[in-house]
Amino acid sequence: MIIASVADFREAARRRLPRFLFEYMDGGSYGEVTLRKNAEDLAHLALRQRVLRDVSKIDMSTTLFGVKQALPVALAPVGLAGLNARRGECQAVRAANKADIPFTLSTVSACALPEVAAASAKPFWFQLYMIRDRAFMKDLLAQAVEAQCSALVFTVDMPVPGSRYRDYHTGLAGSGGMKGAAWRVAQAMVRPEWAWDVGVMGRPHHLGNVAPVLKGNTGIEDFFAWMRNNFDPGINWRDLDFIRSEWKGPLIIKGILDPEDAKEAAKMGADGIVVSNHGGRQLDGVLSSARALPPIADAVGDDLTVLADGGVRSGLDVVRMLALGAKGVLLGRAWSYALAAKGEAGVSKMLDIITAEMRVAMALTGCTDISQINRDILA
Repeated sequence: MIIASVADFREAARRRLPRFLFEYMDGGSYGEVTLRKNAEDLAHLALRQRVLRDVSKIDMSTTLFGVKQALPVALAPVGLAGLNARRGECQAVRAANKADIPFTLSTVSACALPEVAAASAKPFWFQLYMIRDRAFMKDLLAQAVEAQCSALVFTVDMPVPGSRYRDYHTGLAGSGGMKGAAWRVAQAMVRPEWAWDVGVMGRPHHLGNVAPVLKGNTGIEDFFAWMRNNFDPGINWRDLDFIRSEWKGPLIIKGILDPEDAKEAAKMGADGIVVSNHGGRQLDGVLSSARALPPIADAVGDDLTVLADGGVRSGLDVVRMLALGAKGVLLGRAWSYALAAKGEAGVSKMLDIITAEMRVAMALTGCTDISQINRDILA
């Protein structure tokens, strides 16, 4: 099929992946209201077209946390993304390197920190959850330091996992046992290209960073059971002291939707935040990122770096997020779709598409520099 947009990558991913993996990547929690609103609220933002502005030279570069990069975007942390293509996170980090943007490795990646570090020519970001086992967290942070990760993204909106109905329908969640495993194998068998690329050639399957605590239990059921039992519902602001004692680099708090929480993050010494509802995968019915972003940016924009994610499916959406107050935008499903469809080359092409769409949006709103994108360009 001809691929010209992120939507095309999504369809290509749907055709290639086993159903349980596609629905895990594509779905949200409960009735998926917030998942839909993330994209809809962005799409409904009208841009002011301006003309005769001399847009012959457009600069899309920016600086985030002291590092200059080619675009105001980063690849967001995505759990189990490495199962979408052979050693998937390693392919994605190489594409991010080529585009000169940050890649963020999830705690629950398929490829472990040392493997991704060996594949990357540049420092990348690492994402961490608050986990009951503090010794395990300390070990992960030590690995991130050793891998020379340039920023830590600390996700705070998952004290307990959200309920994602699609995962129950495909046998990925719940107590399916052997029946669930057989169901997933049947789904994989009708996707032979994926089964060969990932299931056979993509080994070993040891669930990356959490493999040491799974103690050889490498089934997906073991992974999800570990998640349910080890995410810490007791997480609170004081836990940032523990993080800071082990991590001295830039600290980005991900999962902020309320201005008061953003102010607290600034007060606790965070360097940045990500305005995010976890892609609509946690509490359904909360504000979309686009609606939550402006008051948060107004409240703390001078005190820390405000990033955002959720519903971004085009370069136009990136520009919209920047206009609402973000200094950078994290792409999640966009790169996951592209990776599942075409591997590293797909992620590179997706970033080329985003870049071209941003260039058009900037040119036709009269912006020649990222710093010129603000609410004035919204109709």
